[in-house]
Amino acid sequence: MENENLFILNIKQLITMDRKYGVPRIGENMTKLGIIKNGAIAVKNEKIDFVGTTKEIKARYELLKDSKVINAANKIVTPGFVDPHTHIIFAGSRERELKMKLDGKSYLEILESDGGILSTVRNTRSASKEDLIENGMKILNKMMEYGTTTIETKSGYGLTVKDELKSLRVIKALNQRHPIEIISTFLGAHAVPPEYKGKTQEYVDLIVDEMIPKIANEQLAQYCDVFCEKGIFSVEQTREILQTAINYRLKPIIHIDEMTDTNGAKLAAELDAIHVSHVLKSNKNGLRQLAKKRIVACLLPGTPFCSMMDHYAPAREMINLGIPIALATDLNPNCWTESMQFIMQLACYTMKLTPAEALTSSTLNAACAVQKEDQIGSLEVGNNADIIIFDVPTYHHLVYHFGINHVSKVIKNGEILFNII
Repeated sequence: MENENLFILNIKQLITMDRKYGVPRIGENMTKLGIIKNGAIAVKNEKIDFVGTTKEIKARYELLKDSKVINAANKIVTPGFVDPHTHIIFAGSRERELKMKLDGKSYLEILESDGGILSTVRNTRSASKEDLIENGMKILNKMMEYGTTTIETKSGYGLTVKDELKSLRVIKALNQRHPIEIISTFLGAHAVPPEYKGKTQEYVDLIVDEMIPKIANEQLAQYCDVFCEKGIFSVEQTREILQTAINYRLKPIIHIDEMTDTNGAKLAAELDAIHVSHVLKSNKNGLRQLAKKRIVACLLPGTPFCSMMDHYAPAREMINLGIPIALATDLNPNCWTESMQFIMQLACYTMKLTPAEALTSSTLNAACAVQKEDQIGSLEVGNNADIIIFDVPTYHHLVYHFGINHVSKVIKNGEILFNII
């Protein structure tokens, strides 16, 4: 008999995301959750040591009086959420733009009126490193309360060598201070800063000649991203930036085809991008190439929702084509939500994902989007003990009962970080 650090028993539905159904999950396999009824988990030394039924765990382990035991009767347990596309390094807010959206202004019109990203750039440039850390900690705490245990986040609101380095150093500091694991991305090509208006190529030259080499030298980012969109960065400029990043051992990811079809999906396939984001307007040939390369499409339904767009990513078509789908919040001053539960709900009600597909897209497939599927995203022996306990009777309630936080407990690396009695 063995004694463990933590036991979770009597789980009504234990959603394991067993990897035997594919990594990442595609097509019909996205609905296969690896559910164990009356399930149980044992955790030892920050890792999952056993997954099975409560009867099996009681036969295998000695539950002593001082054992840490959680009774999850009438609750469900899932892997911790992975949010693979966020922008949490910023200062200020943009609530005034809500009225502009209500008046019918588009994203690009708001940007051209000195709002949008450029408004946040001004605030972020003037903020101190400690100010940005303080704001980031608040956001991370709220994300954790909603069940997120790992995120990817980007720079992109500095747009100078100094301020992009500052933002990436803030990400590094947050990863050291906060229990949520943070994966860092350089997004200097988020917008053309005002001092380079009409001189986009000169700004691209700054990115490839100065920013990327310095970032790579300090090892401040794992990925490089570009906002590839008409009127922002062209396909050719995106290719130049990402090829330079690849040469410096940064892995490519791309914002593509959010407002127009730029053939960004084709470029992503050519560059073997790890994942792409938005993908609202990609043509069918581009989508087929994403499917062929098994490039994860991170869908961000919160963005068209808060921008009051009438078009969402064609998720059902993507699933039918065999594209791996992930979900993300796209948390930023324009789309400010920390809740992956809300994003799952939007995905079902606006893009017609099923609750099972939305859950797969928020855990295992989201882990694949940041190349962490061997550690997180599923509840299997040897994985990190990143676990959510939800106070709902079935996983369908995560979407069916919308607008509230269903979390009972959040566990990261075997430690209970958030706990509602």
